[in-house]
Amino acid sequence: MSFETRRPLALIILDGWGVSPQHDGNAIALAHTPYYDEICERYPSTTLAASGVPVGLSADAPGNAEVGHRTIGAGRTIRTDGARIENSVKTGELLKNDVLLKAFGRAAGIGSAVHFVGLLSDGGVHSTQETLFALLRMAKRSGVSQAFVHGILDGRDVQPRTADIYVDALEIKMADIGLGKIASLCGRFYAMDSRENWERTARAFTMLVHGEGERSFDAITAIRASFLRGISDEFIAPIVIEKSMDEPMATVKNGDLVVFFNHKSEGMRQLVRSIAVPDASVAKPKVEAVCLTEYDPSFALPVAFAEQVESNMLTSVFEYCGFRNYRITETARSLHVSSYLNGSENQAGTFESRVVLPVSGLENLDSEPESQSFKIADSVLRTLGSDESGLFVVNFPASDLVSESGNLEKTIESVQFVDTCLGGIIEKIREVNGVAVITSSHPGCEQMNLQPKFAGAPRGTTNPVPFHFIDPQNSETGLADGGSLADVAPTILGILGLKIPTEMTGRDLRDL
Repeated sequence: MSFETRRPLALIILDGWGVSPQHDGNAIALAHTPYYDEICERYPSTTLAASGVPVGLSADAPGNAEVGHRTIGAGRTIRTDGARIENSVKTGELLKNDVLLKAFGRAAGIGSAVHFVGLLSDGGVHSTQETLFALLRMAKRSGVSQAFVHGILDGRDVQPRTADIYVDALEIKMADIGLGKIASLCGRFYAMDSRENWERTARAFTMLVHGEGERSFDAITAIRASFLRGISDEFIAPIVIEKSMDEPMATVKNGDLVVFFNHKSEGMRQLVRSIAVPDASVAKPKVEAVCLTEYDPSFALPVAFAEQVESNMLTSVFEYCGFRNYRITETARSLHVSSYLNGSENQAGTFESRVVLPVSGLENLDSEPESQSFKIADSVLRTLGSDESGLFVVNFPASDLVSESGNLEKTIESVQFVDTCLGGIIEKIREVNGVAVITSSHPGCEQMNLQPKFAGAPRGTTNPVPFHFIDPQNSETGLADGGSLADVAPTILGILGLKIPTEMTGRDLRDL
């Protein structure tokens, strides 16, 4: 294919589809997938690393949808925010962070309280304990005399009913550092909602600002009392720790400094907006705030670890060349095929069209394991019929979303639905003389027997993901082994006959 004779090209991303020789717990192998089986038999394929260092994570860390889409779009390894922060803690660079130093210095200078808000967990998905400990040490060195932790309780990225262990470890560490007290606790169901359930966020807001919630003199006792009532970590309602009868340990007040220490933006946007972003229609304290990473550029808040600006991403090449490109998925992955794939640029380009199929809620996946897969496929087929030179980024998240429940049977059903949709798209691609590349953003569905027995937990698999090249005109093309998701963008540019930017360290996987 050359620039002048472009045919339709589809990049199809099947979230959660990994490769494993094991059949036990392998939803993909156990499913009836005649269309995918035909693709495997007829067209060139290889496997790609989608976890750990090749995609910018810590060694042996499992991949995920966000990291996978970023790497696919970048054509290079981009170190994730979590990995960058983890390294800064280990090397001591965090203690030199200018944004944090200035904020702590101002708080110490005027004697204001510092509030740390974030997830108490070592799951590594949204936060780490070591980051909080390092921030407390930094505040102590800066002369801060009043520091309070408002802990969000996990139970999803780690085993449920372990919140008391993390709180106990925090209290021991604060005693060792000589700074910090727990002021409030709240399950992530309330404090980290990311689906516009503002009534949940309001519960966390009133806890932080007005001291509303169950009162207790001891954090661990309060957590264990919730356990006895059958309430696990993430669903624990706001708990306010008292320093004396009817007097909260601390609430967020005018002039205070609030440091949000989650490194992942998802789950923090609503809470940060409610507390730290000025809003004339809502009464809230005027605080100074620092976000560990960029939760939302529109907040215009200081960020300790700013986004790394990457140039010459796959989609920016599309834009430069004037290629009409379509991003098609459902709500749960709308950011993944837009801002993450674009390199954190959320604004659609001139030649970019987005089709996001809305879903009523993830709670319906057990009864509707196909989610919006058929509507996604229908949208692709319609657009393929009307644009003979379009570029398509098609994301099917259903199997991955269903697998998070740990329900193998429903995941198998979802895989089969996705297979049917995939078959329809590939048939149309062949009909219009197009080209397709099929891969996955991360593994997971192929090794569900390793999933923890609690919903939402990372599956921990570091298996590779598939890569299939479908071009009926070049069905004998070989594909190189030993690649990673960083090789997807260079391969697509090679198919289009375009020069691969020097910033892309990945390679064209085709054996030309």
